[in-house]
Amino acid sequence: MSVDSLITLLIALIVIPAALVPYVRHVRRTESRARRKFEEARIAGLQAAVSMHPHINAMACIGCGGCVDVCPEGDVLGLIDGKAVLVHGSKCVGHGVCAEACPVGAITMMMAAPGRSADLPILNENFETNVPNLFVVGELGGMGLIKNAITQGRKAVEHIATRPRATSKDAYDVVIVGAGPAGLSAGLSAKAGRLKYALLEQGDAGGTILQYPRRKIVMTSPVDLPLWGKVKLTEASKETLLDLWQQVLVKTQLTVNTNEKVLDISSAGGRFVVKTGIREYPARHVVLALGRRGTPRKLGVPGEGLGKVTYRLIDAETYKDCDVLVVGGGDSAVEAAVGLALHGTNRVTLSYRKAEFTRLKERNARRLDEFKKKNAVNVVLNSNVKEIGEKEVQIETAEGVRALPNDYVFIFAGGEMPFEFLKKTGIKFQKQVVA
Repeated sequence: MSVDSLITLLIALIVIPAALVPYVRHVRRTESRARRKFEEARIAGLQAAVSMHPHINAMACIGCGGCVDVCPEGDVLGLIDGKAVLVHGSKCVGHGVCAEACPVGAITMMMAAPGRSADLPILNENFETNVPNLFVVGELGGMGLIKNAITQGRKAVEHIATRPRATSKDAYDVVIVGAGPAGLSAGLSAKAGRLKYALLEQGDAGGTILQYPRRKIVMTSPVDLPLWGKVKLTEASKETLLDLWQQVLVKTQLTVNTNEKVLDISSAGGRFVVKTGIREYPARHVVLALGRRGTPRKLGVPGEGLGKVTYRLIDAETYKDCDVLVVGGGDSAVEAAVGLALHGTNRVTLSYRKAEFTRLKERNARRLDEFKKKNAVNVVLNSNVKEIGEKEVQIETAEGVRALPNDYVFIFAGGEMPFEFLKKTGIKFQKQVVA
């Protein structure tokens, strides 16, 4: 062996281990962390998904970690034994960016298996329920994410457009109930497909977005909107999105029947009759694009009917120098508590019935920790509201009942789906067994 070859070999023996050892250590630390998170989620009953989530084909997965890196929720996926694994399924909200990032197509998005969902209607691949010609899209079907809601609304109506049209002159090809992102997308698709449609909304166009706090950041990603084109917003405030919807409505001349609440949906003679407080709409197909927030879940405690109690926060800046109680353990509750504490004049208490927050977005968990350390938000875990009075609230804690001075109460206990209304139409649901 020549001297040059020997020198080259020696350099290789030095350089390669120097580069390889740190990498191996990093991989081992990352995998160890993923295993720990996986076990914690399994013990807490949070490993399984409750709605749309990634399904990983282990045979195709090459363990590149791209899916782990792009997930905006954090810790949903992890690498274990060189393969991507669903670690914290309950945190997944179905962004689908992991599937887009996978270079070998090893990830597909799918709904949670029956029995593992949060009372979701049973749908097929076209978002059709067990009732023929009756579709469910968006938040009601478990997909509150704007991009997914828009996509579902479009795909459902594009599928409807392949079917025979309404035969009666006074009948509609499709009636769409709800004018949030899913409903607007469905309406635009119906207009683009030259279907005879009616788009009904009990409030104003915008749906659930109208209930978001002022300037709330809504995560979305580029998506195609029928008759408009690509929407390239990656982060957008509530105001930006609502302004976009108005521009879309003006440009496309989409007709939305606002302030018209649907009271009943019946079927007879191979068609539906959608009844509102104004008129009846005979239709061949119906698309339900309802939100889950329309009917807030109540606590059922004395004093809940007082005017100072509300179930959404529109503008945190209107509340100053107040004693405020926020009830709930989800993202909406944390965002409201932080928003109310931002300018530093309010005394904010966040009450949650469980021992820890388990389903928060990473950014919300970080912000709450920051505000707790600054004593800007007083967090009371393992607590339940016992009674709401004019000037104070009674909270039951492990140490006993506490009386807190109070001016306003914000309750974020989730939304009650209109089960009776939907079950009356014959829609079947997956039963909830997830704690």
